[in-house]
Amino acid sequence: MSGERPSGKQEAASRAQSKADRGGSGKERASRLQSEADRAAVPKHGL
Repeated sequence: MSGERPSGKQEAASRAQSKADRGGSGKERASRLQSEADRAAVPKHGL
């Protein structure tokens, strides 16, 4: 880790993923949020 804070999208995606993992619902939404956050992070972090 570079020590930078995750973006708002990344935090929202993480929360959605955790909720989906616990409740078994919303997995598609969580996956979509995660994908959006990952795409947004590419220019920011140069992945």
